[in-house]
Amino acid sequence: MAKRGILVMSVLVGALLSACGEAPSQATRVAFDGIYFRASAKHVDKRTTPSEFTVTVNGVSQSFDGAREAGRYEATKFCVQNFGSSRIAWKVGPDTEPQNLRIENDKLTFAGRCQRP
Repeated sequence: MAKRGILVMSVLVGALLSACGEAPSQATRVAFDGIYFRASAKHVDKRTTPSEFTVTVNGVSQSFDGAREAGRYEATKFCVQNFGSSRIAWKVGPDTEPQNLRIENDKLTFAGRCQRP
């Protein structure tokens, strides 16, 4: 009986540990124009200008409008997490005229600065 209990506990612990590194489920991701975009925001230079960032959105050819909104969302998350504010001063952003946006290799890139509250 004790061996069986140890086996059951081992299986449960293994199942829990295997779930730790999984990607976010569809329930926690946000779709834009019905599409889940891969987007990331990062500091331009965290030491000298910590509030400046860029956002890259992959798969812009799937939906131009969706990619723009995914970029806006990712930038807002970045600024809230790092500066406690959703205010952004865009250099190139979601409201920039389409002909002035940076699109290369199916990736849309925005640049901005997080504004303090």
